Amino acid sequence: MQIVLCSLIGYLFGNINPAYIISRCRGFDIRERGSGNAGASNVMMTMGKKAGAFTALFDIAKAALASIIAFHLFPHLKYAKILSGSMCILGHIFPVLMKFHGGKGLACLAGTIIAFDPKLFITLLLFELIIGLTLDYVCVVPMTGSLIFTTIYALSTGDAVGTIALAAVSVIIFIKHIENLRRIQNGTEAHISFLWHKDQEIERIKHNAN
Repeated sequence: MQIVLCSLIGYLFGNINPAYIISRCRGFDIRERGSGNAGASNVMMTMGKKAGAFTALFDIAKAALASIIAFHLFPHLKYAKILSGSMCILGHIFPVLMKFHGGKGLACLAGTIIAFDPKLFITLLLFELIIGLTLDYVCVVPMTGSLIFTTIYALSTGDAVGTIALAAVSVIIFIKHIENLRRIQNGTEAHISFLWHKDQEIERIKHNAN
């Protein structure tokens, strides 16, 4: 019952999607614009930096909060944080309230890592910033980040249940980003430099799409 409740807390928190809520308040569905992703990166591209930053912070906070609540409610469940955080990521990616079409889980992954170990989060953040800026693609960050965190968690805790949960999430995150890899291949994936060279990036993507 503790495992079920712990998972339910995470999943329900994951269903709260600020990208979708903000877009609906503005009269459209975020999943019908840009990349079709109900997450911070698409919000930033379609509604601006401030809305994107708010969305990212909200998604980080909901995963961290779900993990912390589960930990305090079930202190004897050693994998409470990771299980609830993992389910929050899945709830964000496959929200029942949005017919299972949500975001891709990067910000929620960040929140889960923060709840587990803030110092580790800062280290991974710096590492992923180097990778992301070097390759100039956001999509490489969740794929490599989820794999690295799962490996670190497994080696540092020896917790089989938490490791399995994170491994499952890593596989799903990778699968969700296959379309990004395809767009990289055909030149239609937005670079991180979209944030400061928006017009150039839009023109490049349109040109390659044609």
